[in-house]
Amino acid sequence: MAAGRRSLLPLLLRWGPGAQGLGPGAPGLGAAPRRHRHKEKWAATAPRIPATRLALHHFDTNYSLQLRERWPAVRASLLCEQKYGALVNNFACADHVAQELELHNATDFVSEAAKKAQSLLQGSAVEAEKGESTSQEGPGGGRTVTQAGTSPLLPAPISSNIKCYTFPRGDITRFCPAWPDALGLLSYYLMDAASLLPVLALNVQPDDFVLDLCAAPGGKTLALLQTGACGHLAANDVSISRTKRLYQILNSYVPKNVRETVSVTSYDGRDWAELEGGTFHKVLVDVPCTTDRHSVMETDNNIFHRRRTKERQMLPMLQLQLLMAGILATKPGGDVVYSTCSLSPLQNEYVIERAIEIAETQFNITTHAEDLSHFRTLFQDTFSFSSDCRLGELVLPHLTANFGPMYFCKLRRA
Repeated sequence: MAAGRRSLLPLLLRWGPGAQGLGPGAPGLGAAPRRHRHKEKWAATAPRIPATRLALHHFDTNYSLQLRERWPAVRASLLCEQKYGALVNNFACADHVAQELELHNATDFVSEAAKKAQSLLQGSAVEAEKGESTSQEGPGGGRTVTQAGTSPLLPAPISSNIKCYTFPRGDITRFCPAWPDALGLLSYYLMDAASLLPVLALNVQPDDFVLDLCAAPGGKTLALLQTGACGHLAANDVSISRTKRLYQILNSYVPKNVRETVSVTSYDGRDWAELEGGTFHKVLVDVPCTTDRHSVMETDNNIFHRRRTKERQMLPMLQLQLLMAGILATKPGGDVVYSTCSLSPLQNEYVIERAIEIAETQFNITTHAEDLSHFRTLFQDTFSFSSDCRLGELVLPHLTANFGPMYFCKLRRA
């Protein structure tokens, strides 16, 4: 195990499963039960419960307490067909793609949000002019000043070349498969449209050095390239098989001259700070998680399989280690966006809070979570957001807008 990880482990042990290190014979826990002479053949006698059912039972137990009256609707959405967005490939020679999608009643939700941001900013400027502090003479010749009311947080402008089309709320139309252009590049990439929000939150600027720490299968990496702003993009994933999928995405959507600017690696992301610490302006940490929608719908590669119980219990520790590596890989003044496709606070806000604490106390690095509430204002026509996140934003699946779940939070390194 790398030295950098070793120093973190004592601080992270609280994230382990249950009472870690406390065996059945530990003090205060009573005597250990006597072992039977012959083990029962559980594989032959115990009923095999599908991983999807185990996942749903786990979510019913936990998310019903977290989401309360909203859980039945979210639960139903998780069990229904997911909606997709069509991320337009700016590298493809297919100028008619947007027109084709619009003919089918799809709209570019990113450009719509940008228009809304511009409108809100202009409206706020007008209100500021009307409500500027007015002064009038008081009874004694003095001046009485009336301040304008405090305006709500203004949305940041969306300055992105990303174009992603979605069908309106309640419209469950499916997109047709993408078609290749004359050079063989596919016209658009189908993905959960909520997956673009972490990329938009990262707000890549021209010539930024960008790291996608857990890049496979490649949707967010492709979205980062669509910005046209990456001075250099490092796309890493520990899984060699998943990295092959990332290569396939790049080969299908990105021309060779652009692919050559992308560095694809298969390192353990937890060790990245030791490889290139303090190097990047922007870091995306889209961590492995319980992938809630997949877990209730698909048996293959389901983390709720009984043989993966410990792996699942250790997820928050892994997520914390990856986020810490992302923070350490960022330049002072740089940004880290952390994201999951889980509803679990243990994998979301709690990981953020613990990372901020460890960065400060163990590495003398000050980080703070940015306010992303303007995303709710800008994208409320497309997504359903939770209003209960202490840090970051959470997209909730909804039957009329069945995207997500997607949690994302932006940290600024001082």
